[in-house]
Amino acid sequence: MDLRDPRGDAVADVLGVSFMRHALYKPLEAHAPWGVRIPHRPRASFYIVTRGSARIEVEGENVHVLSPGEVVFIPHGTAHALRDAADSKLQDVCDGALCPSLAPRRIGGRGSATSIVAGFFEVGSGHEPPLLQKMPALVVLSASEPTFGRWIEATLQLVLAESAAPGPASSMVLQCLADVLFVLALRSAEASGRRKASGIPALSEPRIYEALNLMHVHVAEPWTVMTLARRVNMSRSGFAARFTELVGEPPLQYLARWRVTRAAEMLRDTNEKVAAVANLVGYESLPAFSRAFKRWQGESPATFRRKLAH
Repeated sequence: MDLRDPRGDAVADVLGVSFMRHALYKPLEAHAPWGVRIPHRPRASFYIVTRGSARIEVEGENVHVLSPGEVVFIPHGTAHALRDAADSKLQDVCDGALCPSLAPRRIGGRGSATSIVAGFFEVGSGHEPPLLQKMPALVVLSASEPTFGRWIEATLQLVLAESAAPGPASSMVLQCLADVLFVLALRSAEASGRRKASGIPALSEPRIYEALNLMHVHVAEPWTVMTLARRVNMSRSGFAARFTELVGEPPLQYLARWRVTRAAEMLRDTNEKVAAVANLVGYESLPAFSRAFKRWQGESPATFRRKLAH
């Protein structure tokens, strides 16, 4: 029996399950000299400059000067800094209370102004999905990009308009727009991978991506390496090696991890009994499901659900 609501493909599934259902936006008004340092956190961050410019410095990456018409994503929550100039002092940033207000926060001195819209998605389970682990540490989207430029420009205009003049259900509108920006970042990284062997390798290999989709859409199917290899017209050994190389773990380990991730979503969002959830993600034995769930989530299904109730 398949789950009733597959989201269509592996990437949509991963994003739908792994990230929280809201993206938080924080408008900033920064006046030179200014600088902020953000430590590593389990989230995907993004920044949009609406006026002025900002240096973004991500560990292990070249410095990028962010200008209007661009958005940068830091998919892995890598430690990074933003500032107006290379010699501006950095101030550590700590998370405050969650607040839906889109009123800008002022930082810095009395010099030239830079307006920034900062945002992030929290990783729902606290663990980054394996499929996204090979995404670059920094992805820059530009309205001048030949492939996705017009979509980026249109989405940025909507984000900025909604941020500047929020109305009823603004949080929902901004969430949807953040989702669009993240998908554009994924597509841009995937296109980069086809051009220069970077990005998200598993999305650039049609047969491996087809296998991922099979596992996601038919998660309860009793897949073996052989049956998956046959479905994508590859030899067993060739498929196993290529899948492990591009995804970062063997096919059946990926499947087991995904089944538990999907089960955790159902335990959180539905009233299905644990045994029913186990069956829906491909486990006929409740003890086997409990062992797998504890391996990947660090606690039993019952404990996981009980904690959510508090």
